[in-house]
Amino acid sequence: MNEPLARDQELLLNAYLDGELSPAEVLTIEQKLAIDPTLANAFVRLKSLRNRVAASLPRMTPPPGLAARVDRAVGARSTARYDWMRLAASLIVAAGIGSSATFVAMRDAALDPTAGAVAAAHVRALMAPQPFDVASSDRHTVKPWFNGRIPQAPVVVDLAAQGYPLAGGRVDVIGTTPVPTLVFRHRQHLISVTAVPAAASGTTGPALRQIDGYRLVSWSRDGVTYWAVSDIEASDLEAFGQAFRAAARESS
Repeated sequence: MNEPLARDQELLLNAYLDGELSPAEVLTIEQKLAIDPTLANAFVRLKSLRNRVAASLPRMTPPPGLAARVDRAVGARSTARYDWMRLAASLIVAAGIGSSATFVAMRDAALDPTAGAVAAAHVRALMAPQPFDVASSDRHTVKPWFNGRIPQAPVVVDLAAQGYPLAGGRVDVIGTTPVPTLVFRHRQHLISVTAVPAAASGTTGPALRQIDGYRLVSWSRDGVTYWAVSDIEASDLEAFGQAFRAAARESS
């Protein structure tokens, strides 16, 4: 069951999503998201809920003169235009996030800490100016980039022929561990593949799950669990996982 957040954490996540924090505050909350699974899970749910609200409500235009009348009523002097749909969405989210019942209704699968952290890292990357630290479709460029940044470079495969071209790579932090993440494209979508050290060696999986609109497929091999996360169709994500595993076997 999802753990409820403290009120100050709820407000902080809302401000982060609204772009209202200073650069220093953004850095602080991103560091907390990287090490706090509960906060990371709540961030994924909140982002998904906001997107669903925005997609389901029609875009409304305030009547002429409304902003000026509101300014006069509250004694404001600002001439900024109000985004009333954004305000409505924020109010709905604020009401929803305070209720654990809403979270239970909205979530698609039980979260575990690693799954939630991987999904949150993918969402943060989508919100960033670019979703990778190194941009390249050449695996011989991406793989060496990880040297010196993490203990072991990941398996990097070329899946362009299967419809999943490589876009780049980045370093994420899962728990307290820096891990490599590869970024692939599929049509207009991005797929993040994060390699997390596993507790045991061997080969397992794949396992498919869904977290608030984002699908994840995971499998383990040789002491590493691979997590692929995207908003593409489940069949496409499973096909991607199969292609990745096949290419990794051929390269080993």
